[in-house]
Amino acid sequence: MKDLYKNPTLYYILVPSLIALWPLLIRAVYLPETKRLWDDEKKEYNEAQQKIAGILELDGDRLDATGSGMEPKKFDYDKAINEVATSCRILPTNCQVKARPKRSARGQETQDCHVELKQIDITTFAQFLSTIQLRWANLECDSVTLSKRKGLPDKWDVDLDFKYYYSK
Repeated sequence: MKDLYKNPTLYYILVPSLIALWPLLIRAVYLPETKRLWDDEKKEYNEAQQKIAGILELDGDRLDATGSGMEPKKFDYDKAINEVATSCRILPTNCQVKARPKRSARGQETQDCHVELKQIDITTFAQFLSTIQLRWANLECDSVTLSKRKGLPDKWDVDLDFKYYYSK
């Protein structure tokens, strides 16, 4: 058995045999797996394209139209917050908006706003916050303060501070 490794004939047969098996291994194992992965990627891509087309059909105004020659939609705190609050079924009497004037610092124009939501449950608040930040990409929520309403289960008063960054 010790002499088997010293025999050069073994290497003359074994090494070429392994080299000959390599293309067969690639053809039999790796190529079918690669083809399956490629088909999966194409399928996911087509599904994503359909979802994107559906989103654009439902809410095409969300696209930034600056590159297409159209005037982009102007941001207004009152309209934006009331629109999202209405879609989240928050009563207008439970939503107060206090927008401050625009200001410029270091070439960046910003506007602050304080929003008070009264007697709102936590899921509605989460829906409101995620919806408004998805709708307006340049809008940031600086701070959130939640105050539990006594005697009411899952009713909160929410104070939010927003900052909108206007693009140049």
